[in-house]
This record gives sequence, C-alpha cells and structure tokens, in this order.
Amino acid sequence: QVHLVESGGESVQAGGSLKLSCRVTDSMDVDTYASMAMGWFRQVPGKEREGVAVIDRDGNPTYSDSVKGRFRISRDISTQTVHMQMDSLEPEDTAMYYCAADPRGRRTTIQSIRPTYWGRGTQVTVSS
Repeated sequence: QVHLVESGGESVQAGGSLKLSCRVTDSMDVDTYASMAMGWFRQVPGKEREGVAVIDRDGNPTYSDSVKGRFRISRDISTQTVHMQMDSLEPEDTAMYYCAADPRGRRTTIQSIRPTYWGRGTQVTVSS
C-alpha cells in the first residue's frame, strides 16, 4: 500500500497562483517511486473526477486541455514528491485536487493513466 498526502490547497482570487504538493508518506525504495507515473486529478460535487496533469517515469508531462499552458507538473525523485504549479487560476479550477500514482509508469499520459493509489485530496477554491 502506498500512502499519498497532498498539501497546498487554499482559497485564492482569480488570476492568482498556487502550488500543490504530494508526497509519499511510507518509506519506499527510490527506484520503485521513480518507476511510477504520478498525476493530479480534480473533482467537483456532482461531476466525475477528471485528470489534470500526469508525469511519467521519464519526466514527460501531459495535461488536460483545460489547464495546458497554465499548470505545470514536476517531480522530485529524491524527496518522493510531485508538485503542480497552478498559475492564472480561474473560478472553473475550483475543485478537490487528488494526487494519484500508477505503477505502470512508462509512457503514461493523461489519457492512459490508471491510478492504483490515491491521496485524500486538497481543496482549491478560486473566487472571481
């Protein structure tokens, strides 16, 4: 079992920025973590959870069309942490944001990720 903990969610004004982080809380072999694809999903009440950004084991990012050019995903293998820098935030970005991990990390994209592990989420609220 892999436990993921998100942080960084806050209430901000439209046009503002936030940086979300997700770390693995268990002691995990660095090579095992490095082999995983990591992603961020978001969900609003009454809607399906949607993929926002994914970074594969080789560091290649993919994004949903709704955030492309505004969000940037990155990872730090040494600290087993994945970040998502969110700029030019819009009220439509308001959601609970979840971190996810897919052990099948090679060439994993926003379309192909199938998470095995999930965090509990961090709330992002963007006001107009």
